[in-house]
Amino acid sequence: MKLKTFLLGTALAGLLAGAAEAQVSVKIGVMNDRSGLYADISGEGSVVAARMAAEDFKAKDKGINVEIISADHQNKPDVGSNIARQWYDTDGVDVITDVPTSSVALAINQITKDKNKVFLNSGAASSDLTGAQCSPNTVHWTYDTVMLANGTGGAMVKAGGDTWFFLTADYAFGHALERDTSAVVVKNGGKVLGAVKTPFPGTDFSSFLLQAQASKAKVIGLANAGGDTINSIKQAGEFGITQAGQKLAGLLVFSSDVKALSLQTAQGLVLTESFYWDLNDGTREFSKRFAAKAGGKMPTMVQAGVYGAVLHYLKAVEATKSKDAAVVMAKMKEMPTDDPLFGKGIIRADGRKIHDAYLFEVKKPNESKGEWDLYKLISKIPGDQAFRPLDAGGCALVKKS
Repeated sequence: MKLKTFLLGTALAGLLAGAAEAQVSVKIGVMNDRSGLYADISGEGSVVAARMAAEDFKAKDKGINVEIISADHQNKPDVGSNIARQWYDTDGVDVITDVPTSSVALAINQITKDKNKVFLNSGAASSDLTGAQCSPNTVHWTYDTVMLANGTGGAMVKAGGDTWFFLTADYAFGHALERDTSAVVVKNGGKVLGAVKTPFPGTDFSSFLLQAQASKAKVIGLANAGGDTINSIKQAGEFGITQAGQKLAGLLVFSSDVKALSLQTAQGLVLTESFYWDLNDGTREFSKRFAAKAGGKMPTMVQAGVYGAVLHYLKAVEATKSKDAAVVMAKMKEMPTDDPLFGKGIIRADGRKIHDAYLFEVKKPNESKGEWDLYKLISKIPGDQAFRPLDAGGCALVKKS
């Protein structure tokens, strides 16, 4: 009897040990702007999206304990860097996600590489994250300046907007967006007549808009985002710039921006996104659940990207039974991506997530059937056309054939 009891106890102990070994605890830090001009784009909504990814994946049922924390980087690289170091060194964070503001994202990109953790970027746009500053520890999920340039920039040149003047936010994101869009304009036979760097963040764009107006360029390219884009478009309307015949190219415009502007002000604006809440049944189902948790707001492209990136990361953790950065990153790149928001895709060697993008036009007020019915689809841009070719970015991770 004693022998039987001993054997049963040993077997039970073995099972418990096996169960303990199967448990993986993952700590995810959502870092973004929670109080400034990008708060509506990312902010608390990105935290909601990360939690939804863990819930929808049923991480607990699969032996993965997920803890999600958040912090405000205030759009400042030094603040973001300090948070990242504390998270990695002291607080046991394994993954940082979101991080709008390219200057902050590029800093986190380097710190994550140095600490051998994982960076799932959704919020920042600079294509340098998968170009000259690519990292084996970073996935750039949602969009980038090349996608925006190929979408909005390419469409406007083909529609006759062959001369451009840029209003450029004076930091890494704005510089990259002006650079990548200028390349598309020139490639398609257009000309760049000039550009002016604007303070970031800014409130008064009047002098810069007058320079753009004086250039007589057919298109004024807004290489900015969030509150800066909203203010630029509003002030351009006050100056009668679009009424006089020049067109505005909102090179990075989110649904939250259009909502803030109103359809009356934003109607006719052409923009590029890789996600819109009303694209299909999958995006609609997710977005309605998100809105119920986010005060009635539909998710932005950035918030959707946090969901998709975290979901794919958790799939890789489950598949490898590990949270080791190199192991998980290899699995993330090996497995095709597939979720209800971005569809099927891949993560390339340079860390660039490839999926389709969409060219939209903002509806006129009389075309809208509801509060968040903002866009009409112009065209779908296949992923291999939306993003930069793998061998064209200068990423050291890409093997030369």
